[in-house]
Amino acid sequence: MEYVIEMLNITKEFPGIIANDDVTLKLRKGEIHALLGENGAGKSTLMSVLFGLYAQEAGIIKVHGNEVKIEDPNDANRYGIGMVHQHFKLVQNFTVLENIVLGAEDTQNGLLKLSDARKKVLELSERYNFNINPDAKIEEISVGMQQRVEIIKMLYRDNEILIFDEPTAVLTPQEIDELMLIFKQMVSEGKSIVFITHKLDEIKQVSDRVTVLRKGKHVSTADVKDLSVEEMSEMMVGRKINLNFTLDPKEKGEKVLSVRNLTLSSKGFGQKELKNISFDIHAGEILCIAGIEGNGQSELVYTITGLNPEATGEIILNGEDVATKSIRYRNTHGISHIPEDRHKYGLVLDYTLEENLALQTYFTKEFNNGGFLNFDKMRDYAQELIEQFDIRSGQGPITKARSMSGGNQQKAILAREMKREHNLLIAVQPTRGLDVGAIEYIHSQIIEARNEGKAVLLISLELSEVMGISDRIIVMYEGQAVGELDPHLTDETELGLYMSGAKRSEVSYGN
Repeated sequence: MEYVIEMLNITKEFPGIIANDDVTLKLRKGEIHALLGENGAGKSTLMSVLFGLYAQEAGIIKVHGNEVKIEDPNDANRYGIGMVHQHFKLVQNFTVLENIVLGAEDTQNGLLKLSDARKKVLELSERYNFNINPDAKIEEISVGMQQRVEIIKMLYRDNEILIFDEPTAVLTPQEIDELMLIFKQMVSEGKSIVFITHKLDEIKQVSDRVTVLRKGKHVSTADVKDLSVEEMSEMMVGRKINLNFTLDPKEKGEKVLSVRNLTLSSKGFGQKELKNISFDIHAGEILCIAGIEGNGQSELVYTITGLNPEATGEIILNGEDVATKSIRYRNTHGISHIPEDRHKYGLVLDYTLEENLALQTYFTKEFNNGGFLNFDKMRDYAQELIEQFDIRSGQGPITKARSMSGGNQQKAILAREMKREHNLLIAVQPTRGLDVGAIEYIHSQIIEARNEGKAVLLISLELSEVMGISDRIIVMYEGQAVGELDPHLTDETELGLYMSGAKRSEVSYGN
């Protein structure tokens, strides 16, 4: 059996945690090999060792049967190894072409020579049907298009071993289908792929074999065709998982939030319009805003939470119009917010876990006395939340947020927002990029909030999530509310028609 990569008995440690504990992974030529595990299982760490971002404490790496030392990404590139990271490594104000050649520039007399590079990039774009514009700035293109730039970066360097870290976490269903076809095309051309994911249906769709990690250890490597989705999920988490929640019928309570005629004109590049949006949400219900990404959902949330003060219309929270109030006022008067981008809006990555957990409450009497913070109380509070919400971190409350896995970062935000006083929870893509165990947990917490009488505004792209944990669904398309649906009386096909703009109806205020 020809292996293009052999990672044998790899051990990688960080302060307080063994991220990879004697892990072995072997990649065959021309296969798609899925790497599966919970958040924090050590998947990204293992691939970062292969790509030269980390040095292992023990174990060896072989490329085409020869033992090699990979000390940095330049070494990895020399061995034909490329990696698309979960959080893209692109320079926002550079063009697509400049990002692709960065680190592999062709120069003449000390000047950057881009003509040959442009030709090669356009050829690659055409071959894989990417339709990229080499002169567009990264900050001006969609997330799905940015991912294509990262893929072309690897292909431009003639990489044969391609690592994809959670590549579908930020993509629409249509973009995911396109990416799966690209994977198949790549392996048909002789490339080999390691595919890090939590999405079990995607593994079944394209992968040949799967290696499962749990808490840093190798659990199993098997042929995907021999495993069911349920078996893979149990291997990953170590127990049976329930993702089929049922919402008990519940009488709606008081009106918590009313938005009336919210309108936002599109000024900056990339900002979407809002067109006359109105709806109500009551205590004890989950109202889901569904839609394909980029149809105004982000702008709606920014407007309600105060991040975007430019919209017109009424935002009535607990009977008071808060449209001109500050973000903190809204936070202290009933809104908790799990934002869509945990790094940009949810956490201060260089703060500790205990500091992040107190971000919304550090100014209250509980933690603040005459302008001085009570760090002992902050630590006790953090310890309580770590235990209650099962936040896993190498050094407990003093762990830097940056060093935690995506799922545990998300749990930290959830803990902070759920624990403080609120009666409206706004949860935006709360399970994006999370494994089935974390998804199960977060869904149960959102349903518990609803059952305790909180109003929940859920923004989601995941059709199973939209259908599974909503009392009502409003679909947005091109900045408008185009349909209000009952999840019990509709199906994913009809929902998809509304999301694509092929179907629309009048939306009531949901009184």
